[in-house]
Amino acid sequence: MLVLTRKLGESIAIDDEIKIVVLQIKGRQVRLGIEAPRDTKIHREEVYLAIQEQNKAAAESKPEEVKKVAKLLRAS
Repeated sequence: MLVLTRKLGESIAIDDEIKIVVLQIKGRQVRLGIEAPRDTKIHREEVYLAIQEQNKAAAESKPEEVKKVAKLLRAS
């Protein structure tokens, strides 16, 4: 892990396309701005982990369950 110290208004560059800027420091919170290409997915870690869990659950779905959902979708 790379650990950097940045002050308000300073930034971090990742490759040529991603820039992270310290926008605000308020008590124990830091507000960051992230400039990245539109196709770059950026999530808070807890959201990212939830997405991963949902993807894992979907991948483990039984074929019978998928068929039931498909049948319900066709009926509506």
